Amino acid sequence: MTPVRGAGGVVHARERRPAGVPDPVHLPGGTFRMGGNDLDANPLDGEGPIREATLSPFAIGATTVTNSEFAAFVEQTGYVTEAEDLGWSFTFVAFLPGHLRRREMRVAQAPWWSAVPRAAWNRPEGPDSDVSDRGDHPVVHVSWRDAETYAAWAGGRLPSEAEWEYAARGGLVGARYPWGDDLTPGGEHRCNIWQGTFPTKNTAADGYRGTAPARSFPPNGYGLYNVAGNVWEMCADRWRVRHPAGPVTDPLVASDGGDGMLRVMRGGSYLCHDSYCNRYRVAARTQNSADSASGNQGFRIAFDA
Repeated sequence: MTPVRGAGGVVHARERRPAGVPDPVHLPGGTFRMGGNDLDANPLDGEGPIREATLSPFAIGATTVTNSEFAAFVEQTGYVTEAEDLGWSFTFVAFLPGHLRRREMRVAQAPWWSAVPRAAWNRPEGPDSDVSDRGDHPVVHVSWRDAETYAAWAGGRLPSEAEWEYAARGGLVGARYPWGDDLTPGGEHRCNIWQGTFPTKNTAADGYRGTAPARSFPPNGYGLYNVAGNVWEMCADRWRVRHPAGPVTDPLVASDGGDGMLRVMRGGSYLCHDSYCNRYRVAARTQNSADSASGNQGFRIAFDA
């Protein structure tokens, strides 16, 4: 089999989903209030204004794509991710063995990240690691382009940012989180985020230091798991921070509407902490370049109704 390279190879969509791709949750669409005006939000993130968005019916994965599901895709197509092609990816330093914690490989502005040689989706902490015990965890070290290619192979696509937020809200109106306004209702952890003092101490009070299985914690009102925390989820939209204040229908920031390289990500990750990144709120958002990959970035896929 000739490998399909991540930097431009195309895996054609199928009319039916291949074996191993789970059935999605079907949602009726409709009108909802998108965005937020949280006082804790970074003004550069463009969460507001709150605006009325109307969506057509669609379907979306109950979970992010897992390592086992991505492995099936790679086995059937020979696909090579952009991180594998490049030869390295970003990994959280605390997860690395001592010989891979070299200071010259760290990110100057965020020294808890290290550019690790041969880190990839199936070697998340470098060449001596694997995912043999993490088949049900979200796949990471995949780029937006990798995610788009997988989605097409599976007969779907990446969700628009509006679809993602509508689904993540689970039918709640204006709630801060997918389950309500209290981060830990009744003292119960509902998501996998950093517990303790970032970046030096993670108590793992929610049960996890790194990624959690894709079906951890109770699902939201629409049956979606882990739409807060765990891994950032990539959306189809290009990044922009100025949004129309009036009603919109099936919004998607395509090639003519946003930054050419940057793509929207939603949901936060296991590295989010209130002291520096509270983007596990349902209206919160951030961005990354289409070719970037890291150990806390994954995706779920959507389908037309």
